[in-house]
Amino acid sequence: MYDEPDSMRFSITTPGDLMDVSNGRYKGVTENPDGTKTWHWYVYNPINNYGVNINVGDYAHFGEVYEGELGNLDCDYYVLSYNLEKARDHFRQVPMMLEAFEHWFGPYPFYEDGYKLVEAPYLGMEHQSSVTYGNGFMNGYRGRDVSNTGWGDKFDFIIVHESGHEWFANNVTYKDIADMWIHESFIAYSEGLFVEYWYGKEAGAEYLRGVRSNIGNDRPIIGPYNVNRSGSGDMYQKGATMLHMIRQVVNDDEKWRGILRGLNKTFWHQTVSTDQIEGYMEEHTDFELKPVFDQFLRDTRIPVFEYRFNENGLIYRWGNAVRGFNMPVKVYLDGKETWLEFTGRGWSLLEGVEPCELVVDKDFYVAVLNIMGV
Repeated sequence: MYDEPDSMRFSITTPGDLMDVSNGRYKGVTENPDGTKTWHWYVYNPINNYGVNINVGDYAHFGEVYEGELGNLDCDYYVLSYNLEKARDHFRQVPMMLEAFEHWFGPYPFYEDGYKLVEAPYLGMEHQSSVTYGNGFMNGYRGRDVSNTGWGDKFDFIIVHESGHEWFANNVTYKDIADMWIHESFIAYSEGLFVEYWYGKEAGAEYLRGVRSNIGNDRPIIGPYNVNRSGSGDMYQKGATMLHMIRQVVNDDEKWRGILRGLNKTFWHQTVSTDQIEGYMEEHTDFELKPVFDQFLRDTRIPVFEYRFNENGLIYRWGNAVRGFNMPVKVYLDGKETWLEFTGRGWSLLEGVEPCELVVDKDFYVAVLNIMGV
């Protein structure tokens, strides 16, 4: 994926009663003497090789213009002819997706090529400017809420998830598939951002907490480099969970939104490595995030927040974690919100705290252990 042409031309020949829909802009059709037709498309932007797309079928077409951050964006929809009316209603979610993601991530990255949603005989895929769709014109993932919270029933998973990849995958593209988390973690996280934009911050957080049940902790999210092998499927839900926790640590929603938009602006139409993404996020959060990335991308353990009370106050540390893991954590002491920082490798102390009920904030994906008498 590190090798992207700066543009691409398509000429696809089909039987005369079918049409081809591919990436980029439609440039016309040639009627051939043998009764076939050759369809011409042109991509004006750099494109990753797995995003190249050929769809041939008995398509019906409709479209609209979305007034976005960079002006008018042409949105074109191609569905099998007998699904036309169903699609006209269901694809009203596309402008909702564009509005939410331009808010969080910045301008749609391919105004010159437009946006297309194209019906296909499989579930869907993030083909650049030609997103394919096969979710049956229903909300959820094949009709199922992957979060089991009810919020996943509010939107079509494929329209939101696969279109979100226009930002992380097609705009910001990994150089090595070992770093596939850059695509899937940010876009699994974007599902919660979509919910938040339309239904409120707590709804989005509830959705993201709900998808944790799909985490397997089977192997590291980052795969081995230079052998064309990806890491664990946890890159979706666990990666999204990690980003959601980093947002809690930043504790400034506008700053966090600026980081997400900044990633797309800084690495606009580029191929990148994990080091570049981690470095940008460390710089702009003003926090040492490497141990957090090491814990959740390169390790399979769930960190354990260990604590106890003694005569000096509350003492606490991280267990079951990588060396140097120092992620701040929000807790509630008898219901009072308190942020705990970690100093060094041993126990940290919050002085003057009497024994009380301690609850770790539910937006942190950690285990909790009260070590009595240690």
